[in-house]
Amino acid sequence: MESVIDQACAAALYAEGDAALDTGASLLAAAPDADDALHRRGEEFVTRAWGRGWLPADLVRFVRLELDERRAVLAATLIAAETARYGELPPRWRAQLDELPGRPPAPRNKPDRFSYASDLLELFRLLLRLPAIEPVGPAPGTAADHLHLHRPPAADEPRMLTRIRALLAKAEATGFPEEAEALTAKAQELMARHSIDEALIAARSHSAGSPGACRIGVEPPYESAKAILLDAVASANRCQAVWNGDLGFSTVVGFEPDLEAVELLFTSLLVQGTAAMTRAEAGQRASGRKRTKTFRQSFLMAYAQRLGSRLADSAERATAEADADTGADPESTTAPTGLLPVLAARDVAVTEATERMFPRTTTTRVRGATDLDGWNHGTEAADRARMGSYREGPHGGPGNRPPRGRGGGEIMA
Repeated sequence: MESVIDQACAAALYAEGDAALDTGASLLAAAPDADDALHRRGEEFVTRAWGRGWLPADLVRFVRLELDERRAVLAATLIAAETARYGELPPRWRAQLDELPGRPPAPRNKPDRFSYASDLLELFRLLLRLPAIEPVGPAPGTAADHLHLHRPPAADEPRMLTRIRALLAKAEATGFPEEAEALTAKAQELMARHSIDEALIAARSHSAGSPGACRIGVEPPYESAKAILLDAVASANRCQAVWNGDLGFSTVVGFEPDLEAVELLFTSLLVQGTAAMTRAEAGQRASGRKRTKTFRQSFLMAYAQRLGSRLADSAERATAEADADTGADPESTTAPTGLLPVLAARDVAVTEATERMFPRTTTTRVRGATDLDGWNHGTEAADRARMGSYREGPHGGPGNRPPRGRGGGEIMA
C-alpha cells in the first residue's frame, strides 16, 4: 500500500495542475485498501506543520481560505487523529481542537472514491508547501521556549475567565441595551482588574516571566477593517498586534492575562459591530437605498477607528485610577513604588518580544473609507458599543497605536 501512496503523491504533489491530481487520484481510487495508510501520510504532513509554527486553528483557517470548507473538514479530521497521540498538548490547543469543524464520512463509505482521493491530494499539496511562520508556543512533545514561560495561573483564573465569557455572551445576546452595557462593563472591570493585579503580583514576587503570543483569525470579508479593530484592542490591553493578511491572522504579543482580554474583547466587539452593520443596512434598504460592499467596508473601518480612540482614552483613565489606588498606602512594605513603573517594564518586555519575533515588520497603509453613510453609521455604532466606563486596559507598546481619521489607517504587518 505504501508503494501506491508513494506513486500517487509523487504524481500529484510535486507538479502543478489538475492533470497531476487526476493521475494520483486514479491510483488511489483503485486501491481501497490504502485508505488507512493514506490518512497516516496526511497525519505526517500535519506533524510537519506543527514544526513550522502552525496551530490547529491556523491550519484549518488557511485551508478554508486557499481551498474550501470541504477540504477544511478533511484537514480537521487529520488534525484530530494526529493530536490524539499526545499525552499533553500546549496551552490553547485544547480549545482550538474543540472548535474544529465536523468530520466527513470515512473514505470507504464514500460513493465517489476518485473525488475523495483528489480532495485529499489537493490538501496534501497545500500542506506540503506551507511556509514556516513565527511560533507562538511549543509544538506538541517539545519544551516551552523563552517566549512562553509564564507564572502558573492563579487557582481562581479559570472560574474568572468562565464568568467573563458568560457576561460577554449575555451582552451580545440580549435585546436590551442597558442590560448589555451593564454586563459588558462588569466583564471589562474583571479583565482590567485581573491584568493589573497580575502585573503587581509578578513585580512583588520578582516572577514577571516573559510575554507570550497568540494568533487570532482576521478573515475576509473586510479583513483590513477587522485588523485595525484588533490592533486597537491589542494596543489598549498592553499588547502589540502584527497582521499577516496573506495567511488570514494577526499575531498578538503580550502577557497572558492581556492576551486573554484581547481575544475576548475583540470577539465581542466584532460581534456587536457586525450586528450593528446588519441593522444599519436593513434601515437603508427600507428607505429604498441599495447598500454595497463599500458601505460595509466604510462602516467597519469607522467602527474600528472610532473604537481605537475610545479604547485609548479609557486606557489612560484606567491607568491613572489604578496608579492612585496603588500608591494609597505609602508606608506599606509590600507595595511597589507605583503602578506606572511596573507597567512600563511590561511594555518594554512586550516590545522586545515583538521585535524578536518580527524583526522585519513594516507599517502598512490600508484603503480608506469611501462611503459617507457607512462611515457615519459605523462611528455611531462604535459610540454605542458596550465597553463600559472602565477599563479597556492600559495603553499598548510604542509604535502600535490604532490609526485615526477617515482616510484609511496603518497597522503593523
